[in-house]
Parts: sequence; C-alpha cells; structure tokens
Amino acid sequence: MPQEFHAVLWDMDGTIIDSTECHFSTWMQVMERHGYTLERPLFDANFGRNSRTVIPIFLGFEPEPDFLDQLMEEKAVLFRKAAPVEATLIPGVESWLNAAHVIGLRQAVASSGPLENIVTMVRAFHLSGYFDDLVSGAALPAKPEPDIFLKAAERLGVPPEQCLVVEDVLPGVKAAKQAGMTCIAVTTTKPREKLRLADFVVDNFTQPFDEALDALSTSFRSHL
Repeated sequence: MPQEFHAVLWDMDGTIIDSTECHFSTWMQVMERHGYTLERPLFDANFGRNSRTVIPIFLGFEPEPDFLDQLMEEKAVLFRKAAPVEATLIPGVESWLNAAHVIGLRQAVASSGPLENIVTMVRAFHLSGYFDDLVSGAALPAKPEPDIFLKAAERLGVPPEQCLVVEDVLPGVKAAKQAGMTCIAVTTTKPREKLRLADFVVDNFTQPFDEALDALSTSFRSHL
C-alpha cells in the first residue's frame, strides 16, 4: 500500500447514489419503446458498465451506430429526469466524502455514465463542494478496463499508486486493480463474496472513513 493516499476516486451509481432501480426502469422503458425486452438478470450482470457497452448485450446484437446513439440519448434523457426524484444517497456516504475533504484528499467522480448525468446527480444531491473533478467514461473502454480511473488520476495530477478507489461492483474493482490503485468495495449492490478482489470490503459507510483507512492499512500489513 502507498505510504499516503492523495486522492479518492468514486464510482457514482451504487456507490454514491442508490440509482439501480432507476437505471433498470429507464432501460426497460427504452427497450420496450423499441420492441425489446430487458430481463433483470441481464441488467444486474452488467450494472456499472457504460451504455455503449451494454446496449449490444441488452439487444443481443450489434446495432447500427445511429440506432446505438439514439438509444443512448433516450436512456440518458429519461434517467436525468427520473433520478433526482427516484434515486437516493447511499446512507453514510456523505460522511466519507466530508471526511476525505477535511483531511485534504483530492476527490473525483469516475463514472461510466455520461458527463451530463454525473453533473445532474452531483447538483441534485448538493455534492459539488466535495469534488475536484467529474470524469465520464462514456466514451472510454468499459470497466473492467482501467481507462476511467487512469483518466481521473491524470486529471487530478495524482499517480495511480496514490489513488484510493471506492466501488460497488466487480468490474469496477477489477478496473481499479488494473490501474494499479487500492480499492475499497462496498456491498451496496453485490454481496461480499463477489467483491473479494478488493483490498478491503465494507458493508456500508457507517464505519468512519479514518477507521476504514486504518483497517485497510492493517489488512495490507498482515499480508506482508
């Protein structure tokens, strides 16, 4: 583990915002609008990946570029309208955001969603003051590829090995590890056994942030 973290990179959906049901309902609306059905297990298996990646999976074929762009835009518009009303903050997450801010860590959202979605959610839940940057992976290779986290680290000016990632799904954990970063996973979306690749797993954000960092450090020392 690095001697000191200089930045925290946050996934958005399922980590900061409980938006899973809103994503599912808006994807269902878009698919049904065009005569397709989205099964819940397929959605769950791909939650956290960007729209450009999941649309061919949901459809079962590679759509024409114009149709792909249309579906992405329809979904984004529906989500931005519904999420500020239907989604909620993950309990306790703001205490972690504030604790990281107080001790001087730089923070960024590193989300697979479109930038406009990220901005909408950060503003809706009054979180702007915690973040130094908002980074979208909508046009990048989807997690578990590390591109989104490497881009966020670069924009913050922090080496990957000094970044701590907070994630809730396995593709995000894998992306963090491939980026050479330390990862805390939270079991808001997936059970603990699905997140074992993370460096440390918490069940929620009720554990104080500094205690989680201490526990993470202890976990690393025990493996030396």
